[in-house]
Amino acid sequence: MRWNGQQLGAVDDNALPGMEQLGGFIRSVTTPEFAGVTFHEVLARSALNRVPSSSRMMFDWTINPYRGCSHGCVYCFARGTHEYLELDAGSDFDNQVVVKVNIADVVRREVSRASWRRERVHLGTNTDPYQRAEGRYALMPGIIDALAGSGTPLAILTKGTLLRRDLPMLVDAAREVPVSIAMSIAVFDDALQHSVEPGTPTAAARLATVRAAVEAGFRVRVFLMPIMPHLTDSLESLDDALAQIKAAGASGVTWGALHLRPGVKPWFMQWLERERPDLVSSYAGLYPGMSAAAPKAYRQWLGRRIRPLLRAHGLAAFEDDDYGVRPARAGGVSSGRRGAVGDGSSAGRISARSGMTPVRATGRLVPNPEGPAMLF
Repeated sequence: MRWNGQQLGAVDDNALPGMEQLGGFIRSVTTPEFAGVTFHEVLARSALNRVPSSSRMMFDWTINPYRGCSHGCVYCFARGTHEYLELDAGSDFDNQVVVKVNIADVVRREVSRASWRRERVHLGTNTDPYQRAEGRYALMPGIIDALAGSGTPLAILTKGTLLRRDLPMLVDAAREVPVSIAMSIAVFDDALQHSVEPGTPTAAARLATVRAAVEAGFRVRVFLMPIMPHLTDSLESLDDALAQIKAAGASGVTWGALHLRPGVKPWFMQWLERERPDLVSSYAGLYPGMSAAAPKAYRQWLGRRIRPLLRAHGLAAFEDDDYGVRPARAGGVSSGRRGAVGDGSSAGRISARSGMTPVRATGRLVPNPEGPAMLF
């Protein structure tokens, strides 16, 4: 296994943007309460990751406390990133988790710099910040405190019910800066969920977490992603999912069809061959060769199916395909000025709570996705 991070300052040119430097390797840990999982503790040299301007994500900054994820979702797009450590994108991604144990201190240092513009920071854009490892390392409270204390707005997207632990802290943070919370729930059938997302909390547990966050005063969006052809895209499945999401008090839904990037496609297809061999030929036709996205015709069909249901359930909708082309960055303008989104002012909070957000310095309002276009 290759560990660039064993040497301070070493750079991995193949790593995701902002993750080139893992810092110094400390130790590898196994514990009885996390049977089968090895935690590799490292000292991170940087925490704030700048999203490439070419990305279709509608935000600029992310933080990833962990690398690898014990949720074990067979469709997770981030699986391929583990290969940069000479680990495999399958079981190693699920069971070999890199933990940036000093990340809260690094965040605090970076957001205290005079050059920091207090732009919104997203957590949960690569691997889940509330995966099981968070129960051991408790990195998120320090990150939340550092961001809110500096006047930096934050957005969290997770499958983890451990979010409930931090709700009081997030309520306090929301008094200072805009805070967005989104819950990812892709599968509502218990048997399928256990098969395709073996390390995740049940849909019922996640819906209870949505309800708790709503009761705490947050507008929570649910990510109904990925919608998997022939598995979760039936009229009955979608209607039942949206009914449960509405009953939990969510304000809206972000939805989109399954993506199968090169790093995840072999792992997903192995699962399909094992669990649903009757669907292998259908998926080979939908995702031929190196194709990652479902065909446009399928996405259009899915849209025609789900949009009336969203309206019937009274849920605001945001489609993965709606992200389109990302606006160019505006240079030299601080988003921390009075009245800007994220500085805790009344004008900023109005924009954040309305579900709209200005596109950088232009002031133009676009729907607020409250998270990345693609996550797990």
